Amino acid sequence: MSVKKQYLKSKPVCKVTLSLPKAVARSAREIHIVGEFNDWDQNANPMKALKNGSFKSTLELPIGHSYQFRYLIGKDQWENEPEADEFVSNGLTGDENSVIVT
Repeated sequence: MSVKKQYLKSKPVCKVTLSLPKAVARSAREIHIVGEFNDWDQNANPMKALKNGSFKSTLELPIGHSYQFRYLIGKDQWENEPEADEFVSNGLTGDENSVIVT
């Protein structure tokens, strides 16, 4: 799992690249990034499956904000990003959400 940030000089956004290795993705056919930046829409941000079995996606997020998110593996398995900037309680189930700060 990894998070890479690239701040653009041409506009006030940060390109955030999120990756999940095959060991975490296991045999998943689809993985989505679900969070505040897409109103927790479980279909809005699918990750791209790579030939090596890992998944990757890049988001362009406005700078100066923080966003809660989680990975949805398949239809029902939620995972956090261990390299997130912070973790906060989701306020519902006692689970934590990953937080990315741009």
